Amino acid sequence: MVTIKAFKGIRPQKGLETKIASRPYDVLNSEEARLEAGDNTMSLYHIIKPEIDFPSGTDEHSQEVYDTALKNFQKFKQNEWLIQDNEELLYIYSQKMDGRTQYGLVTCSDIEDYLTGTIKKHELTRKDKEEDRMIHVRINNANIEPVFLAYPANTRIDQIVEETIKNKPEYDFVSEDGIGHTFWVITNTTLINEIINIFNKIPYTYVADGHHRSAAATLVGKELRDKQSTYTGKEEFNFFLTVLFPDNQLKIFDYNRLIKDLNGLSPEQFLTKLSVNFIVEQKGKETYKPENNHIIGLYLEGNWYKLSFKEGTYNDNDPIDALDVTTLTKYVLEPTLEIMDLRTSKRIDFVGGIRGLQELEKRVDSGEMKAAFAMYPVSMEQLMAIADNNMIMPPKTTWFEPKLRSGLIIHSLEE
Repeated sequence: MVTIKAFKGIRPQKGLETKIASRPYDVLNSEEARLEAGDNTMSLYHIIKPEIDFPSGTDEHSQEVYDTALKNFQKFKQNEWLIQDNEELLYIYSQKMDGRTQYGLVTCSDIEDYLTGTIKKHELTRKDKEEDRMIHVRINNANIEPVFLAYPANTRIDQIVEETIKNKPEYDFVSEDGIGHTFWVITNTTLINEIINIFNKIPYTYVADGHHRSAAATLVGKELRDKQSTYTGKEEFNFFLTVLFPDNQLKIFDYNRLIKDLNGLSPEQFLTKLSVNFIVEQKGKETYKPENNHIIGLYLEGNWYKLSFKEGTYNDNDPIDALDVTTLTKYVLEPTLEIMDLRTSKRIDFVGGIRGLQELEKRVDSGEMKAAFAMYPVSMEQLMAIADNNMIMPPKTTWFEPKLRSGLIIHSLEE
């Protein structure tokens, strides 16, 4: 059963939330963060991307950069740009995008749930990225950014959220990308305890976004636990910052593929090879978006093609073999293009569907890439089935939007 707890959140002083809040550390590079921060000394990028305080080209993994993250975090607290709540509370964070709103409960989740598989994963993590976030958690002794979790929707939780959001929010703003962010504080102890007890009856939560953050937070928590001669399991380092959303409110976007070359094949030869496992239909110049599973869009030489899977190329009874990305890898990327490792190959790139298929056209038309594959998005049901079966999705399969805004709340590991 799922264990969550209330906590004393560290939050922006009211009125400063728009100056402090930022995009997550892993959706932009150092130069983009430097540009977005500009002359805003309160931007959270000074903590989560502290290399922006150094000359361009500075190694973001150097010790002096990590030390600057802590120095800036302390500065934000000393200046009271960030203030810690006096009581252990829960919070609600809603995001509105394209007329759709999702409501998340801001809590702390138990590292034990992560270790035992009660918090289910669907992606592999990379050790170098884990280590980077572990250093960041260790040096700040805090979870600066939250992990995005999903849970099976619960009617009573929905009712509590519905009642709470009738109150005046603590923060309410629209970020520069047009996404609305609203934040409420739950102070009613009875409601807080009820929410905690309801989650004790929910079997699992699922990592939607933040696999490296959750792994890093868990490993640091375990390190701190192992240093204790005795521990109760209730210490703050046993928990990490999460925002939990009901699964029926979430939307997964397509995660598309770009390839640099055709492995020595001409476009005609490539299409001929594709016709062995796919029904290939030319769609012309107009952008083509797959309308359902087992269909892929191909952009090649200025034209779009519809690739319909032939019988036997997929297995809907197997959660992994049912994925379109699995079929593409099995029948195209590996045997035809000889792209054997999606995590390390320099001949393939990935673009989240939020950028639109025009991004694929632009990069192919520029000559940077040779072809692009437009994928139909994975469903929450598929994600949860894979996680429930302790399976791992192929790399770069899911893209969640909107992303959580960082800086609206922080969890300290100190008691």
